[in-house]
Amino acid sequence: MAETVSTPEVAHAIGHHHDAPGSSHRAELVEILEAVVLAVVAVATAWSGYQTARWDSRQAKLYGISSKDRALANKSATRSGQLQLYDSTTFSFWLQARSRDDRAAERLFERRFRIEFRPAFAAWLATDPFRSAKSPPGPLLMPQYHNAAADRAKVYDEKATEAFEAGNKARETGDKYLRNTVLLATILFLTALAQKFKVEAVRFGLLGVSAVLLVIGLYFVVTYARA
Repeated sequence: MAETVSTPEVAHAIGHHHDAPGSSHRAELVEILEAVVLAVVAVATAWSGYQTARWDSRQAKLYGISSKDRALANKSATRSGQLQLYDSTTFSFWLQARSRDDRAAERLFERRFRIEFRPAFAAWLATDPFRSAKSPPGPLLMPQYHNAAADRAKVYDEKATEAFEAGNKARETGDKYLRNTVLLATILFLTALAQKFKVEAVRFGLLGVSAVLLVIGLYFVVTYARA
């Protein structure tokens, strides 16, 4: 006797037969999208990590330059103070000799004056300091007084400050790339998590979130400064 099949069973079989290919196609599409996301994230993560290392290296180099220039600035400043003390001391001895009207001692101390001090001393004498009350107290206060060591200290100090600020900027940029690396790692986690679910809606949802985060991460990769 031939087996009979009811109408609902036939409808169910036909419906199941037509849904299977579509479901399989969507699953393949999800897998392709996940593979694309993973590939792009892998490249972006490698680039962000590379840039983080590069900026960290630049930061260390700039901080090293800043420390060296700061040490040179301190050295020059110390030398400048020593030279200024020498100028002040020899001028004081010259004044004492002048007060005693000891011409030989005056000429002796004048020969001891540094080359940089002599223009200021001559300019000070031209103001008639022993008669004019408007004359500056001494050559060290004259515009012509020059101390090369002080100038070097100023230059080194400015260079040290500039290098230190550049090092801070390099550190900030490296931190940005590091945060972006964490963001990309989150995308990898979400994409891997999506592969554990069989429900397509959940997989599409997680994949959508990953795609949005990926766009943000790629934007950072493109806009951040490169080392």
